[in-house]
Amino acid sequence: KLIFLIIAGLIFPLIGGSYVTISGPAAGLAPALLAAMAHLGGAGDAEHLGAGYPHLLVVIFMVGVIQIVLAVAKLAKHAALIPVSVVEGMLASIGMLIIVKQVAMFCGYTGKVHAHEFYEFVTEAPTFVQGMTPMVFAVSLASLVLLFTLGHFKHVKALSIIPPQLIAVIFGTILGRVVGLQDLGSGFLISLPKDAFHGFHLPDFAALISNQDLWYAAGLAIATLTMIDGVESLATAMAIDRLDPYRRKSQPNRVLLAMGVCNIASSMVGGLTIIPGGVKSKANIAAGGRTLWANFTNAICLIMYLWIGRDVINMIPKGALAAVLIYTGWKMCEPLVWRHMAHIGKAQLFIFTFTIVATLLTDLLLGIVAGVIVKLILNVALYRKANKARTNGAGAPSWAASIAAFFKSPVTRRVTEGDVYHLHVERPLVCFNTAKMLQEFDRVPAGTKQIEIHLDPRVGLIDHTSFENLHHSIRDFSDRGIPVKLAGL
Repeated sequence: KLIFLIIAGLIFPLIGGSYVTISGPAAGLAPALLAAMAHLGGAGDAEHLGAGYPHLLVVIFMVGVIQIVLAVAKLAKHAALIPVSVVEGMLASIGMLIIVKQVAMFCGYTGKVHAHEFYEFVTEAPTFVQGMTPMVFAVSLASLVLLFTLGHFKHVKALSIIPPQLIAVIFGTILGRVVGLQDLGSGFLISLPKDAFHGFHLPDFAALISNQDLWYAAGLAIATLTMIDGVESLATAMAIDRLDPYRRKSQPNRVLLAMGVCNIASSMVGGLTIIPGGVKSKANIAAGGRTLWANFTNAICLIMYLWIGRDVINMIPKGALAAVLIYTGWKMCEPLVWRHMAHIGKAQLFIFTFTIVATLLTDLLLGIVAGVIVKLILNVALYRKANKARTNGAGAPSWAASIAAFFKSPVTRRVTEGDVYHLHVERPLVCFNTAKMLQEFDRVPAGTKQIEIHLDPRVGLIDHTSFENLHHSIRDFSDRGIPVKLAGL
């Protein structure tokens, strides 16, 4: 995985598209990759690669090619239809998953971990606690307490230079040496191989092309991975945008282009699919990363660590790293996040909570889809209610008509008067047609000195996601010296 992280770090910044995301192998795609490899000839086991692996590399290569085509066709913009509350729910669920998956390592549990899903990790937690290694648990707990303590001193200048996470790892390493973790066995410490740059595999194009029995499985795998990889990449990039201290927005088509190029390069050296990583990106922001070159720096540092810092890295307790990850996960799903969603409104809190539950019970992609469907149903209900109120109960559009309106451009008329550009909005403004609204802003004539957006009573509904995007666009125009007026809000 380190090799593929390096590949992503060296390529992604050269193409761009986002600011603080750190890209790498997509662990969340592991089930889909395993299933594809099994259908393409065999998945192998923990010690040996399956016969389907070279065929899977061909699939990943083709996924990269398709992503590039989609990016060039500028189709990634439709990722904007993912509601903010769903994105926030996705982040929170990732945080919870991070926490439960680290409990075994945090406790120094030496038995076999059978859990794969969230609820399985929760039910096995008592086993991890009962089978803990006391010294390992003590180092992990001390590192975690230090992290939470330092978290209360955010305004201390030194902590903006030396991240609390790094301090906690150094502290955990020193404490681990003092209590003698190295004498308990290497299983409690990081263990990097002497030669991390070996074991490359190449995609076997000829074998897959010549075996027609595998074509259907390959086509299905390409379609599945393209959808999952694309949705998760763009959704993760959007989620990390919300954590960006400068509130900058990623360029979906550039992100998809970068992922396509990275996937092609990764497949050529036997690598996994690559997407922006939520955990790595969150850690990057917490450590002070502010530009896409943090990704490049990450790759260079990994190379240096592998070449000259192996012995030092192998002194770091796994429990200290587990503490850092648990702290990172907590910041993504802490009560403050729930209070923020509740402050926005009960409807957003419901969608946020539903997305979390759906994600934890299924997987990230299904959780996003479920959250979007619930958002659609809620929007239709609110839109029809608003129309009944506007017409004094005389009637409301059907569910089919309401859904159709959600996917049309909300702007029905455009008028230029001197240097003022008028946009007349007469349809609902929701997350599902946000991309079309953003297109309207891209068409503002050159020489425009002011924009006026007129909201007709027939709009009926402006949801939270579309208003956030609208607010961002207004601020963007203001930064360029073009004021935007909203009339009829």
